Amino acid sequence: MRTPDAVVLGATGFIGRWLLLELLGQGRPVAAVLRDASPGRADRLREWIGEHGGDAAGLTVVPGDIATAGLGLSSADDARLGAVRDVFNAAALFRFGLGREEARTANVDGALHVARWAATRGDLRRVVHVSGYRVGSDAATRYPLPAAESEELYRVRGAYEASKVEGDAAVRELAARAGLPLTVVNPSTVIGHSVTGESGQYIGLADLVVKLWAGRLPALAGTARTFVPVVTVDHLARFMAAVPEHDPEPGGAHWVLDEDTPYLRDLVRLLADHLGVRAPRLMVPVGLVRRLPSRLTGVEPETLTFLSEDRYDTRSARRVAEAAGLRLPPIEPALRRWADRLVAERRDMPR
Repeated sequence: MRTPDAVVLGATGFIGRWLLLELLGQGRPVAAVLRDASPGRADRLREWIGEHGGDAAGLTVVPGDIATAGLGLSSADDARLGAVRDVFNAAALFRFGLGREEARTANVDGALHVARWAATRGDLRRVVHVSGYRVGSDAATRYPLPAAESEELYRVRGAYEASKVEGDAAVRELAARAGLPLTVVNPSTVIGHSVTGESGQYIGLADLVVKLWAGRLPALAGTARTFVPVVTVDHLARFMAAVPEHDPEPGGAHWVLDEDTPYLRDLVRLLADHLGVRAPRLMVPVGLVRRLPSRLTGVEPETLTFLSEDRYDTRSARRVAEAAGLRLPPIEPALRRWADRLVAERRDMPR
Protein backbone atom coordinates (compact mmCIF):
# COMPACT_ATOMS: atom_id res chain seq x y z
CA MET A 1 0.00 0.00 0.00
CA ARG A 2 1.27 3.47 -0.90
CA THR A 3 2.28 5.79 1.92
CA PRO A 4 -0.53 8.30 2.62
CA ASP A 5 0.13 11.83 1.41
CA ALA A 6 -3.12 13.22 2.83
CA VAL A 7 -4.99 12.71 6.07
CA VAL A 8 -8.65 13.37 6.83
CA LEU A 9 -9.89 13.99 10.35
CA GLY A 10 -13.62 13.45 10.77
CA ALA A 11 -13.59 10.95 7.92
CA THR A 12 -16.77 9.19 9.00
CA GLY A 13 -18.73 12.44 9.36
CA PHE A 14 -21.02 13.98 6.78
CA ILE A 15 -18.42 16.21 5.11
CA GLY A 16 -15.44 13.98 5.85
CA ARG A 17 -16.63 10.85 4.09
CA TRP A 18 -17.47 12.71 0.87
CA LEU A 19 -14.08 14.43 1.03
CA LEU A 20 -12.41 11.05 1.51
CA LEU A 21 -14.28 9.70 -1.51
CA GLU A 22 -13.15 12.68 -3.62
CA LEU A 23 -9.48 12.39 -2.62
CA LEU A 24 -9.42 8.65 -3.27
CA GLY A 25 -11.12 9.26 -6.61
CA GLN A 26 -8.20 11.49 -7.55
CA GLY A 27 -5.87 8.57 -6.96
CA ARG A 28 -4.38 9.97 -3.76
CA PRO A 29 -3.35 7.60 -0.94
CA VAL A 30 -5.27 8.87 2.08
CA ALA A 31 -5.28 8.10 5.79
CA ALA A 32 -8.44 8.36 7.87
CA VAL A 33 -7.83 8.89 11.58
CA LEU A 34 -10.76 7.31 13.45
CA ARG A 35 -11.49 7.33 17.14
CA ASP A 36 -13.12 3.94 16.60
CA ALA A 37 -10.80 2.20 14.14
CA SER A 38 -12.07 -1.29 14.91
CA PRO A 39 -12.16 -3.70 11.97
CA GLY A 40 -15.95 -3.41 11.79
CA ARG A 41 -15.93 0.38 11.64
CA ALA A 42 -13.09 0.44 9.10
CA ASP A 43 -14.87 -2.16 6.97
CA ARG A 44 -18.10 -0.12 7.00
CA LEU A 45 -16.19 2.95 5.82
CA ARG A 46 -14.59 0.95 3.00
CA GLU A 47 -17.98 -0.49 2.07
CA TRP A 48 -19.49 3.00 1.91
CA ILE A 49 -16.69 4.11 -0.41
CA GLY A 50 -17.27 1.11 -2.67
CA GLU A 51 -21.03 1.63 -2.71
CA HIS A 52 -20.43 5.18 -3.93
CA GLY A 53 -18.18 4.20 -6.81
CA GLY A 54 -14.87 4.68 -5.05
CA ASP A 55 -11.86 2.42 -4.60
CA ALA A 56 -10.77 1.99 -1.00
CA ALA A 57 -7.46 0.38 -1.99
CA GLY A 58 -5.69 3.68 -1.30
CA LEU A 59 -7.22 4.07 2.17
CA THR A 60 -5.24 3.63 5.38
CA VAL A 61 -7.22 3.60 8.63
CA VAL A 62 -5.41 4.46 11.85
CA PRO A 63 -6.77 4.85 15.38
CA GLY A 64 -6.55 8.31 16.89
CA ASP A 65 -8.51 11.00 18.68
CA ILE A 66 -8.43 14.74 18.11
CA ALA A 67 -9.22 15.25 21.80
CA THR A 68 -5.68 14.04 22.61
CA ALA A 69 -2.38 15.80 21.99
CA GLY A 70 -0.56 14.21 19.06
CA LEU A 71 -3.95 12.86 17.99
CA GLY A 72 -3.32 9.91 20.30
CA LEU A 73 -1.37 8.16 17.53
CA SER A 74 1.00 5.34 18.33
CA SER A 75 4.62 5.99 17.41
CA ALA A 76 4.27 3.49 14.57
CA ASP A 77 1.18 5.18 13.13
CA ASP A 78 2.72 8.62 13.55
CA ALA A 79 5.69 7.40 11.49
CA ARG A 80 3.32 5.92 8.85
CA LEU A 81 1.92 9.41 8.40
CA GLY A 82 5.32 11.08 8.28
CA ALA A 83 5.10 11.95 4.57
CA VAL A 84 1.66 13.56 4.76
CA ARG A 85 1.50 16.77 2.73
CA ASP A 86 -2.12 17.85 3.20
CA VAL A 87 -4.16 17.70 6.41
CA PHE A 88 -7.93 18.13 6.14
CA ASN A 89 -9.72 18.77 9.41
CA ALA A 90 -13.44 18.14 9.00
CA ALA A 91 -13.80 16.86 12.57
CA ALA A 92 -16.24 18.67 14.82
CA LEU A 93 -18.95 17.97 17.34
CA PHE A 94 -22.08 19.34 15.64
CA ARG A 95 -25.10 19.25 17.90
CA PHE A 96 -27.26 21.83 19.56
CA GLY A 97 -27.62 21.75 23.32
CA LEU A 98 -24.00 20.78 23.96
CA GLY A 99 -22.31 21.55 27.25
CA ARG A 100 -19.57 24.16 27.06
CA GLU A 101 -16.67 21.89 27.98
CA GLU A 102 -17.93 19.08 25.77
CA ALA A 103 -18.04 21.48 22.81
CA ARG A 104 -14.67 23.02 23.60
CA THR A 105 -12.94 19.64 23.90
CA ALA A 106 -13.84 18.76 20.31
CA ASN A 107 -14.06 22.11 18.54
CA VAL A 108 -11.31 24.13 20.25
CA ASP A 109 -8.84 21.72 21.84
CA GLY A 110 -9.36 19.23 19.02
CA ALA A 111 -8.73 21.84 16.34
CA LEU A 112 -5.51 22.90 18.06
CA HIS A 113 -4.34 19.31 18.44
CA VAL A 114 -4.80 18.74 14.71
CA ALA A 115 -2.95 21.95 13.81
CA ARG A 116 -0.05 21.26 16.19
CA TRP A 117 0.30 17.70 14.90
CA ALA A 118 0.23 18.91 11.31
CA ALA A 119 3.04 21.33 12.08
CA THR A 120 5.31 18.36 12.85
CA ARG A 121 5.02 16.95 9.31
CA GLY A 122 8.21 17.69 7.44
CA ASP A 123 6.60 17.76 3.98
CA LEU A 124 3.48 19.70 5.00
CA ARG A 125 1.94 21.68 2.15
CA ARG A 126 -1.45 22.76 3.55
CA VAL A 127 -3.81 22.43 6.49
CA VAL A 128 -7.44 22.84 5.43
CA HIS A 129 -9.64 23.60 8.42
CA VAL A 130 -13.44 23.70 8.29
CA SER A 131 -15.07 26.52 10.26
CA GLY A 132 -18.43 27.86 9.05
CA TYR A 133 -20.03 30.74 7.20
CA ARG A 134 -21.34 32.42 10.38
CA VAL A 135 -18.24 31.52 12.37
CA GLY A 136 -15.93 32.99 9.79
CA SER A 137 -17.62 36.38 9.99
CA ASP A 138 -16.01 36.79 13.43
CA ALA A 139 -12.56 37.33 11.98
CA ALA A 140 -11.69 39.83 14.73
CA THR A 141 -12.29 37.32 17.53
CA ARG A 142 -9.15 36.89 19.62
CA TYR A 143 -7.71 33.80 21.23
CA PRO A 144 -7.64 33.34 24.11
CA LEU A 145 -10.60 35.53 24.97
CA PRO A 146 -10.79 37.33 28.30
CA ALA A 147 -13.07 35.43 30.67
CA ALA A 148 -15.91 37.95 30.53
CA GLU A 149 -15.94 37.98 26.71
CA SER A 150 -15.81 34.21 26.59
CA GLU A 151 -18.78 33.94 28.94
CA GLU A 152 -20.74 36.36 26.78
CA LEU A 153 -19.85 34.51 23.57
CA TYR A 154 -21.09 31.20 24.92
CA ARG A 155 -24.18 32.76 26.46
CA VAL A 156 -25.26 34.51 23.27
CA ARG A 157 -24.22 31.99 20.62
CA GLY A 158 -24.66 28.68 22.42
CA ALA A 159 -21.96 26.08 22.99
CA TYR A 160 -21.73 24.68 19.44
CA GLU A 161 -21.35 27.94 17.53
CA ALA A 162 -19.31 29.64 20.25
CA SER A 163 -16.85 26.74 20.31
CA LYS A 164 -16.51 26.91 16.53
CA VAL A 165 -15.85 30.67 16.76
CA GLU A 166 -13.25 30.10 19.45
CA GLY A 167 -11.68 27.18 17.58
CA ASP A 168 -11.42 29.22 14.41
CA ALA A 169 -9.64 32.03 16.25
CA ALA A 170 -7.36 29.57 18.06
CA VAL A 171 -6.21 27.86 14.86
CA ARG A 172 -5.65 31.19 13.11
CA GLU A 173 -3.59 32.46 16.03
CA LEU A 174 -1.47 29.32 16.07
CA ALA A 175 -0.94 29.44 12.31
CA ALA A 176 0.19 33.06 12.43
CA ARG A 177 2.59 32.37 15.30
CA ALA A 178 4.01 29.09 14.00
CA GLY A 179 4.01 29.81 10.25
CA LEU A 180 1.51 27.02 9.63
CA PRO A 181 0.24 26.90 6.00
CA LEU A 182 -3.44 27.16 6.93
CA THR A 183 -6.50 27.68 4.75
CA VAL A 184 -9.91 28.02 6.39
CA VAL A 185 -13.03 26.86 4.55
CA ASN A 186 -16.29 28.42 5.71
CA PRO A 187 -19.15 26.37 4.25
CA SER A 188 -22.77 27.38 4.54
CA THR A 189 -25.49 24.89 5.48
CA VAL A 190 -24.42 21.68 3.76
CA ILE A 191 -27.21 19.78 2.01
CA GLY A 192 -27.24 16.42 0.26
CA HIS A 193 -25.46 15.26 -2.87
CA SER A 194 -26.48 17.31 -5.92
CA VAL A 195 -27.48 14.22 -7.94
CA THR A 196 -28.76 11.71 -5.38
CA GLY A 197 -29.79 14.02 -2.54
CA GLU A 198 -28.03 11.72 -0.07
CA SER A 199 -27.26 13.43 3.19
CA GLY A 200 -27.27 11.56 6.48
CA GLN A 201 -27.42 14.75 8.54
CA TYR A 202 -30.75 15.71 10.03
CA ILE A 203 -30.34 18.80 12.18
CA GLY A 204 -30.66 22.49 11.36
CA LEU A 205 -32.24 23.17 7.98
CA ALA A 206 -32.81 19.45 7.40
CA ASP A 207 -34.92 19.31 10.54
CA LEU A 208 -36.97 22.24 9.26
CA VAL A 209 -37.64 20.41 5.96
CA VAL A 210 -38.76 17.27 7.80
CA LYS A 211 -41.11 19.35 9.98
CA LEU A 212 -42.50 21.01 6.85
CA TRP A 213 -43.28 17.62 5.31
CA ALA A 214 -44.77 16.32 8.55
CA GLY A 215 -47.10 19.34 8.90
CA ARG A 216 -45.31 20.60 12.02
CA LEU A 217 -44.09 23.94 10.71
CA PRO A 218 -46.87 26.47 11.39
CA ALA A 219 -44.61 29.52 11.05
CA LEU A 220 -41.11 30.60 10.10
CA ALA A 221 -38.77 32.69 12.22
CA GLY A 222 -37.13 35.61 10.40
CA THR A 223 -38.09 38.08 7.70
CA ALA A 224 -38.83 37.95 4.00
CA ARG A 225 -35.09 38.55 3.39
CA THR A 226 -33.69 35.99 5.83
CA PHE A 227 -30.89 34.23 3.96
CA VAL A 228 -29.76 30.74 4.94
CA PRO A 229 -27.41 29.80 2.09
CA VAL A 230 -26.66 26.20 1.21
CA VAL A 231 -24.02 24.21 -0.64
CA THR A 232 -24.19 20.59 -1.80
CA VAL A 233 -21.86 18.18 -0.05
CA ASP A 234 -20.26 16.95 -3.28
CA HIS A 235 -19.33 20.48 -4.38
CA LEU A 236 -17.88 21.23 -0.94
CA ALA A 237 -15.82 18.02 -1.03
CA ARG A 238 -14.44 18.85 -4.48
CA PHE A 239 -13.63 22.39 -3.35
CA MET A 240 -11.77 21.25 -0.22
CA ALA A 241 -9.80 18.68 -2.18
CA ALA A 242 -8.82 21.39 -4.68
CA VAL A 243 -7.52 23.90 -2.12
CA PRO A 244 -3.91 22.64 -1.75
CA GLU A 245 -3.39 22.58 -5.51
CA HIS A 246 -5.37 25.60 -6.66
CA ASP A 247 -5.30 28.08 -3.78
CA PRO A 248 -1.99 29.82 -4.45
CA GLU A 249 -1.16 31.03 -0.94
CA PRO A 250 -2.08 29.78 2.53
CA GLY A 251 -3.52 32.15 5.11
CA GLY A 252 -6.88 32.79 3.45
CA ALA A 253 -10.47 31.96 4.26
CA HIS A 254 -13.07 30.99 1.68
CA TRP A 255 -16.85 31.28 2.02
CA VAL A 256 -18.26 28.30 0.11
CA LEU A 257 -21.96 28.73 -0.58
CA ASP A 258 -24.43 29.18 -3.40
CA GLU A 259 -25.44 32.82 -3.64
CA ASP A 260 -28.45 31.75 -5.71
CA THR A 261 -29.99 30.02 -2.69
CA PRO A 262 -33.53 31.42 -2.36
CA TYR A 263 -34.39 33.49 0.69
CA LEU A 264 -35.54 31.17 3.47
CA ARG A 265 -39.23 31.96 2.94
CA ASP A 266 -38.95 31.23 -0.79
CA LEU A 267 -36.85 28.13 -0.18
CA VAL A 268 -39.54 26.71 2.10
CA ARG A 269 -42.25 27.55 -0.44
CA LEU A 270 -40.24 25.86 -3.18
CA LEU A 271 -39.94 22.67 -1.15
CA ALA A 272 -43.55 22.80 0.07
CA ASP A 273 -44.79 22.95 -3.52
CA HIS A 274 -42.48 20.08 -4.45
CA LEU A 275 -43.55 17.91 -1.52
CA GLY A 276 -47.24 18.74 -1.93
CA VAL A 277 -47.68 20.29 1.50
CA ARG A 278 -48.73 23.73 2.69
CA ALA A 279 -46.02 26.31 3.28
CA PRO A 280 -46.29 28.38 6.47
CA ARG A 281 -47.74 31.82 5.80
CA LEU A 282 -46.70 33.44 9.07
CA MET A 283 -43.23 34.84 9.71
CA VAL A 284 -42.29 35.69 13.28
CA PRO A 285 -39.45 38.09 14.12
CA VAL A 286 -36.41 36.31 15.53
CA GLY A 287 -36.40 38.55 18.59
CA LEU A 288 -39.91 37.47 19.50
CA VAL A 289 -39.16 33.79 18.97
CA ARG A 290 -36.10 34.13 21.19
CA ARG A 291 -38.25 35.45 24.05
CA LEU A 292 -40.74 32.59 23.86
CA PRO A 293 -40.14 29.15 25.44
CA SER A 294 -38.71 26.64 22.98
CA ARG A 295 -41.28 24.07 24.14
CA LEU A 296 -43.92 26.44 22.76
CA THR A 297 -42.19 27.44 19.51
CA GLY A 298 -40.54 24.11 18.71
CA VAL A 299 -37.43 26.09 17.70
CA GLU A 300 -33.99 25.22 19.02
CA PRO A 301 -32.71 28.57 20.41
CA GLU A 302 -29.18 28.01 19.09
CA THR A 303 -30.45 27.96 15.49
CA LEU A 304 -31.73 31.53 15.74
CA THR A 305 -28.29 33.10 15.29
CA PHE A 306 -28.23 31.62 11.78
CA LEU A 307 -31.39 33.50 10.76
CA SER A 308 -29.88 36.65 9.31
CA GLU A 309 -30.19 38.88 6.26
CA ASP A 310 -26.40 38.99 5.92
CA ARG A 311 -24.68 38.23 2.62
CA TYR A 312 -21.19 36.82 2.26
CA ASP A 313 -18.07 37.54 0.21
CA THR A 314 -17.50 34.48 -1.99
CA ARG A 315 -14.97 36.03 -4.39
CA SER A 316 -11.93 34.10 -3.15
CA ALA A 317 -13.86 30.81 -3.21
CA ARG A 318 -14.96 31.52 -6.76
CA ARG A 319 -11.35 32.09 -7.80
CA VAL A 320 -10.27 28.75 -6.36
CA ALA A 321 -13.25 26.98 -7.94
CA GLU A 322 -12.54 28.52 -11.34
CA ALA A 323 -8.87 27.55 -11.13
CA ALA A 324 -9.92 23.97 -10.37
CA GLY A 325 -12.61 23.90 -13.07
CA LEU A 326 -15.43 23.53 -10.54
CA ARG A 327 -18.97 24.80 -10.99
CA LEU A 328 -21.77 24.92 -8.49
CA PRO A 329 -24.57 22.51 -9.42
CA PRO A 330 -28.01 24.11 -10.06
CA ILE A 331 -29.39 24.77 -6.61
CA GLU A 332 -33.14 24.28 -6.99
CA PRO A 333 -32.96 20.72 -8.38
CA ALA A 334 -30.41 19.89 -5.67
CA LEU A 335 -32.75 21.20 -2.99
CA ARG A 336 -35.64 19.12 -4.33
CA ARG A 337 -33.54 15.94 -4.47
CA TRP A 338 -32.30 16.54 -0.94
CA ALA A 339 -35.86 17.04 0.33
CA ASP A 340 -36.99 13.87 -1.44
CA ARG A 341 -34.20 11.90 0.23
CA LEU A 342 -34.95 13.35 3.67
CA VAL A 343 -38.62 12.45 3.33
CA ALA A 344 -37.88 8.96 2.00
CA GLU A 345 -35.72 8.29 5.03
CA ARG A 346 -38.32 9.66 7.46
CA ARG A 347 -41.55 8.17 6.12
CA ASP A 348 -42.18 6.35 9.37
CA MET A 349 -42.57 9.67 11.19
CA PRO A 350 -46.00 10.39 12.68
CA ARG A 351 -47.72 13.06 10.65
